[in-house]
This record gives sequence, C-alpha cells and structure tokens, in this order.
Amino acid sequence: MSYWVIFIGIAILSFVVEANLKSKFKKFSKIALPNGMTGADIARKMLAENGITDVKVVSTQGMLTDHYNPTNKTVNLSEGVYNSTSIMAAAVAAHECGHAVQHDRAYAPLKLRSALVPVVSFASKWVMWVLLGGMLMIETFPQLLLAGIILFATTTLFSFVTLPVEIDASRRALAWLEDTGMVKGEMHRNAESALRSAAYTYVVAALSSLATLLYYVMIFLGRRD
Repeated sequence: MSYWVIFIGIAILSFVVEANLKSKFKKFSKIALPNGMTGADIARKMLAENGITDVKVVSTQGMLTDHYNPTNKTVNLSEGVYNSTSIMAAAVAAHECGHAVQHDRAYAPLKLRSALVPVVSFASKWVMWVLLGGMLMIETFPQLLLAGIILFATTTLFSFVTLPVEIDASRRALAWLEDTGMVKGEMHRNAESALRSAAYTYVVAALSSLATLLYYVMIFLGRRD
C-alpha cells in the first residue's frame, strides 16, 4: 500500500513539474531578445565561440523536441525554438549546444550515457514483457523476474546518469549567455528559471524509475505489502 502512495505522489509531482515547464516556456517565449537573434543564431554563435565547427544546427518538428545528437553531430531545435527570437529559445538553444560542448570536451558523464544508449535501447524493448512474464511465473520461475529487474535497472541507471549531463549543459549555457552579454539581469534570471524547471523533469523521472525498480525488487524478495 505504501508504494502506491509513493507512485501517486510521484505522478502528481511529475504533472506539476511538466505543467510548470510548459507554463514557463509559454511565458518566456513571449519575451524577445534585444539583439533579435533566433535560437538557430544563438546555437551557431555558441558553437563557433567554443571552437566547434563540425556540428550542424537543424530544425526538427514538435514542441520540446530539442536535443543534441552525438552520433551525427547535430543540434536539433524544435521549430518554436529554431526561428524564435525569444529568451526561451536562446536558453534552449544554448542548453543543447552545452551538450555539443560536452561531447567536444569528452565530458565523462556524457560518454557514460552514450555508452549506455545501446544497452538501454535493448532493455527498453523487452523489459515490460520480461517483467510481466516474471510476475506471472514468480512462483515457478522467479529468475525471469530477476532478469526483468536487471533490465529495468539499466534504464534507472541511465536516468540518474542523465542528471549531471543535463545540469552541466545548463550551467555551460547560462555561463556563456551571461559572459557574452546575450542575456542580462532579469532575462538571465528568466533563462535560469526555465532551465531549472527543465532539469526538474529529469529528477522526477529518475525518482520514478528508482521507485518502480525498488517495487519489483521487493516483490522478488517476497516482501510485497
């Protein structure tokens, strides 16, 4: 029973954090940069000033779909960021370029996360089926549930490894935006607030994954409430 309370609490927290992020995205998307630079302009400038010439900045569909792809070295910005001249677009673009800088500087947590990608990709494909089978056959074949727990543990590890990667990318972004004078005073505080809200989504995801992992471990150990 206690675990269901935790799950419901995390679900509510996740909803609040996600709603807060979308609210700030909408609010700060209406505040324009004085220099009129778009998210794409910000990204290209940050890359250039960090000596990175082999990363392309491209537009991608969707909302909050921004990401850095280390495989093909592209900073992918959603349409609402790529063409926007808002403070939100600048913060998001700089954050994604923060990942490109991490890649260029061989940032250890990013290297670890990249190494985990194929493992997590495999685990994510099969984990729910293995866990379901393990739950159904727990009395006759408990090893199957243990295999599911191991698979799920890799996704949990990935969630926690992601935290320092995202926090560091935001730190690099905010430092660059301030050092170059792209955003100052209240605008810099707005950018910091937006990126902090985005970071909270990763924290909640990691805690949710950990709670789920512990739930299955308790079942395996025969201590389910």
